[in-house]
Amino acid sequence: MILDDYKWTFQESKIISDIKKDLKMWELDIKGFISSLELHDDMDKKQVFKLLQQKYNDIRNNPIDYKEQKNKINNQKFSISQEKKDYLGFGACPVASEKTRCCNLLTLDAVESCGFDCSYCSIQSFYNEGKITFDKDFKSKLDVIELNSNELYHIGTGQSSDSLMWGNRYGVLDALVEFARKNSNVLLEFKTKSDNISYFLKHKDLPKNLLLTWSLNPQVIIDNEEHLTASLEERLKSARKIADLGLLVGFHFHPMIYIKDFQKHYGEVFSKLLEMFKVDEVALVSLGTLTFIKPVIKKIRSREFKSKILQIPFENASGKSSYPLEIKRKMFKFAYESLKPWQKEVYFYMCMEDKSLWKDVFGYEYPTNESFEMDMKFSYFNKIKDK
Repeated sequence: MILDDYKWTFQESKIISDIKKDLKMWELDIKGFISSLELHDDMDKKQVFKLLQQKYNDIRNNPIDYKEQKNKINNQKFSISQEKKDYLGFGACPVASEKTRCCNLLTLDAVESCGFDCSYCSIQSFYNEGKITFDKDFKSKLDVIELNSNELYHIGTGQSSDSLMWGNRYGVLDALVEFARKNSNVLLEFKTKSDNISYFLKHKDLPKNLLLTWSLNPQVIIDNEEHLTASLEERLKSARKIADLGLLVGFHFHPMIYIKDFQKHYGEVFSKLLEMFKVDEVALVSLGTLTFIKPVIKKIRSREFKSKILQIPFENASGKSSYPLEIKRKMFKFAYESLKPWQKEVYFYMCMEDKSLWKDVFGYEYPTNESFEMDMKFSYFNKIKDK
């Protein structure tokens, strides 16, 4: 008895097809998986389908085990161009929502699309694959942004591309640093997985309202899912050099991924941070997990590459797919407790996560996104004053 012997509905066929794609992506033997179902001739279709889903979910409900293998992609083909655009990508964070606790970050699209190839990244579903574009009029558009001098702004450039991997190509960093210099009420955040900090090392008069942050994960996750990015050691060394310049740094554990022995792997990263950085050098630590929209899941499956990134127990998370709350709670509490020496002076927060997690993890919560936003801004700007 084989699966093809049954007359499946269109929806059932789609689910079975996705299961086969996932098993192949996870490097599991499809034939062995099907034979392990121990199908019998007297089973009806409903029983077979239920057994199939149970076996599949058994795999997804366990922590990912990479077995220290490296499924790293070593190259990616893309074109880079500078184009005239009718708009400046400046506005509210596209994932802001009242359904989750959100900091109301403003985002600035200095570059569109990314040259890295993280398997989980949502950017891959937003832009033309393999095409990186810079705005020819980026500087002039920055010059005419109207800001209220009586307000504080937190603006990030890492939403549509990595903030630093391109360096100062087409003068993009020149324009951004000058923008920060002219607007002292702006906290301009660069978020990266690169070690490309040469621009900042060459300039000694950098404004203090620049915040350089690194997205971090254990090296085993970088090896298998964060393709073409700098290693963990390279990221931390780069952050150390930036802190030595007198600029604030920050660290994003987003996404944290539920892997086998996650306490060991993430614990080693947290220990390195405490060893390498003083509390007054660090502005933030953010926590978050894998959260997928349907187009990204579809895109990942269509690529047919080796990745375990979809091997997680999906639950509904405000219309998206993510980990169950109990897994998130376990990972976030471990992270926060591991960085206990920083808790009083570094701003910790969760990005795009359920409101209920805050009290359990941090021991406090915000009543609104606006109160979260203001507390974050005051924390950052107070730290700048002390630099």
